Amino acid sequence: MKSADEMPGELQPRMRLHLWLEVEGGMVLGLGRAMLLAKVHELGSLNKAAKAMGMSYRAAWGRLKKTEDLLGLPLVVSSGGRSGFTLTPLGESLVKSFQRWHADVERYALETSHGLFPFEVRPFGGPEPFEPGEPSELDGDKKE
Repeated sequence: MKSADEMPGELQPRMRLHLWLEVEGGMVLGLGRAMLLAKVHELGSLNKAAKAMGMSYRAAWGRLKKTEDLLGLPLVVSSGGRSGFTLTPLGESLVKSFQRWHADVERYALETSHGLFPFEVRPFGGPEPFEPGEPSELDGDKKE
């Protein structure tokens, strides 16, 4: 293994995290489902949320239905209209909890990496909606 002095200066790895909650019957909640719920909240439509995430309505509905079946409780309710949906209190709570958990784990992983690796590990910086410290509409803080 190379020592810290031998590491190429341009090496700048980015951290990626895959966090999810599962039971024996399948995935309960992961980043994709949390993002889908957040998009439903933002756009008021499962169809629009699915399109914004590059997935079909059927795939989006199937993922939400699977989670609802595992939990035994609804995450979205029809708000009238053709494809209008709003999150249930449970749906809102799961998104907020996942946002906080993801941000906390990411922050801890980055802090811990500084003492472990002979190079700086950087955050992913991709299109993840759960940036630490970023206000969430679900927290009641509307973005200006």
